[in-house]
Amino acid sequence: MKTQNVSQKLISSHLISGEMNPGTEIGLKIDQVLLQDATGTLVMLELEAFNLNKIKPEVAVQYVDHNLLQTDYKNMDDHLFLESAASRFGFWFSRSGNGISHVVHMERFGKPGKTLLGSDSHTPAGGGIGMLAIGTGGLDVALASAGEPYFVKMPKVMGIKLIGKLPDWLSAKDVILEMLRRFDVTGGRGYILEYYGPGLKSLSAWDRHVIANMGTETGSTTSVFPSDEITREFLRQEGREDQWIKLEADEGASYDHNIEIDLAALEPLIALPGSPGNVVPVREASGLKVQQVVIGSSANPGLRDFWIASQIVKGKIISPNISLDINPSSRQVLENLTEMGALGSLIASGARLHQSGCMGCIGMGQAPATNTISLRTMPRNFPGRSGTLDDKVYLCSPETAIAAALTGKITDPRDLESLMNIAYPKWKEPAQMKISKQMLIAPNGASVELIKGPNIKTLPDFEELPDELEIPILLKMGDDISTDGILKAGADVLPLRSNIPEISKYAYYAVDQSFYDRAIQNHSGFCVIAGRNYAQGSSREHAALAPRYLGQRFAIAKSYARIGWQNLINFGVIPFEFKNATDWDKLEQGDILRIEGLRTAIKNRALVTATVVGKNIRIPLTYNISERQVEIILKGGVINFVKQK
Repeated sequence: MKTQNVSQKLISSHLISGEMNPGTEIGLKIDQVLLQDATGTLVMLELEAFNLNKIKPEVAVQYVDHNLLQTDYKNMDDHLFLESAASRFGFWFSRSGNGISHVVHMERFGKPGKTLLGSDSHTPAGGGIGMLAIGTGGLDVALASAGEPYFVKMPKVMGIKLIGKLPDWLSAKDVILEMLRRFDVTGGRGYILEYYGPGLKSLSAWDRHVIANMGTETGSTTSVFPSDEITREFLRQEGREDQWIKLEADEGASYDHNIEIDLAALEPLIALPGSPGNVVPVREASGLKVQQVVIGSSANPGLRDFWIASQIVKGKIISPNISLDINPSSRQVLENLTEMGALGSLIASGARLHQSGCMGCIGMGQAPATNTISLRTMPRNFPGRSGTLDDKVYLCSPETAIAAALTGKITDPRDLESLMNIAYPKWKEPAQMKISKQMLIAPNGASVELIKGPNIKTLPDFEELPDELEIPILLKMGDDISTDGILKAGADVLPLRSNIPEISKYAYYAVDQSFYDRAIQNHSGFCVIAGRNYAQGSSREHAALAPRYLGQRFAIAKSYARIGWQNLINFGVIPFEFKNATDWDKLEQGDILRIEGLRTAIKNRALVTATVVGKNIRIPLTYNISERQVEIILKGGVINFVKQK
């Protein structure tokens, strides 16, 4: 029998359709699904549109972790709607304040050897305990909830051999920052990142969660770790040791690409503003004045990450003019920090305690001051994501973050030994965690009416693809446009997630604040063009749905991020690619593009040519879609496809 790595074992044991040939479409059986509130409202409306009675996966959980601020009725209305929908369709319901979805799921539900599909791009965090965990758009999760396979292009597998042991003052965040330093935000595209080697022995399950979570920023499909004795220890801590299975690569298993990281040779790293891939050693940014430090998020969620910070500041006061914000990742982490006395040390140092949830990571509060530096242990720093348009957000480890809180400037944490005579705290994993599950509501099989407040609107209907289009290029963009740029986050926008007409007013707002006014004047529709890696970042399908609602029929880009590409197809927006990348230079915002025989070309998956009206320019366009996706696009999106099916 052919030897397999862990990723291949997970895929082959869940393969429903297709062959495990990289680049071809495969269908996977999904064991567990995960929703968060900012994307879950749409998923529940989609399930309603499917006329679904009960969901099919073994475990399905609706979390409330994003829209926690209650500045008016909208977020609370969504929470009531989600609780009623969870009861109606058969989801567990994690109440607001219980914690971040990825964290609570790992504590209570994650199982080695299982597949997990989540409507949040950081769902790959589940790979830290030997799951095949993939983030995707809500429609894909809705279909999986209905028992349909999840379709994705078969990825290659990159083997990352870890050797050595991390030195003092470094932690798991520095490992994934090293990956981003090497591969930037596109180098993992088309790959599963699989970690192995002797260096794993020094990384806890929560350390692995950090690495798997932020592996999303490389553009990878997911990240995978083996299920070994470290995994078993974690499940024992959580009172779930009986759910452990051993899952490791076969001896002699191979990978499509191989790299090695010597943990002992790493130094503290930091991502500069604008991109998680803009990584340099901390020493190269040291000395810059800092105004805000935030510790928490799904990218540094473990008890250890908060404990380390608490011990470094124990008996000390943070620097003047610093706001040290603590975002506990789960109620369980908060309760354990309290019992250990670590929370008291943080508060006594001057830290501000916030809710258990995503909070500042998605601009839900904690927006930094104008023209100031914010150091965060979070996974993303796309421009404006924090809620401040001209933000200067740096991403780093808890050690680097807390060093800045003490000194008031970016500081290599290793320098704290000489600057403040602080010895590096020695963390030891507890034998048993204080378990917290009182904020989880189990599915009870009750058939209830969906509670819809005035902000919750029925999903719009979309027509089938026409055979001819003559529409303007309403926006021309460059490389690495994120979903934060396409549909902004923040406390003013996130509460509108269940109201497509209203949230559409923020489409492309971070790129061009005049976009909405120009879009509603184009009754025949429009298109946009972009450079490489279009629609990177968050899984929010609103970044496809809101522009589609306004009339976007297709995009043309040099390349796409995986989830953004899938979301466009799911809502009937064609993700064209330039056959010749240099053609991007020939097109201007305001040009009118004409395409004839579109339906016939799409049916045959033939080359499409767009003509620039009034100019002697013809642009050949490609699109790498499956036969299944052809039908989805022709019918105007997945919802039409499912209804007719």
